[in-house]
Amino acid sequence: MTRLTHFNQVGDAHMVDVGAKASTERIAVVEGYIEMQTATLTLIVQGDAKKGDVLGIARIAGIMASKKTAELIPLCHPLALTHVEIDLLPEPAKNRIRCQTTVKTNAQTGVEMEALTATQIALLTIYDMCKAADRGMIIQGVRLLEKTGGKSGHWRHDR
Repeated sequence: MTRLTHFNQVGDAHMVDVGAKASTERIAVVEGYIEMQTATLTLIVQGDAKKGDVLGIARIAGIMASKKTAELIPLCHPLALTHVEIDLLPEPAKNRIRCQTTVKTNAQTGVEMEALTATQIALLTIYDMCKAADRGMIIQGVRLLEKTGGKSGHWRHDR
């Protein structure tokens, strides 16, 4: 069984010591979706939402959130991110927007949490900006797709 690294030998929560680890390029790719009514997606795509450019603002919110991850997740290490890319892709056939986030750093620990945080906040921002038109939106399917770097190397989601 794999030991949970955020607990010490007596079971107390602690921040993992990464001081002896080598700095390597670390990349994490995450996806998530927000489903909505057809009319809501149309408002977003046509740029007619009352609060402005929904996708542009969501993208900026996600980038900002990635940089604040260590302040939000108690045991995360603060990281100097070298790149954050958030693609928000409307999928009209499924009445949803797909968010794919790629985060990079050169550090002693990975950026999975930063990519997950960025994705969630981008999707929450879409919800916030469009809730007056559609309170029934559903955020779902947020997951790590791929990570590279570090001792564990390359990992890719198999489904």
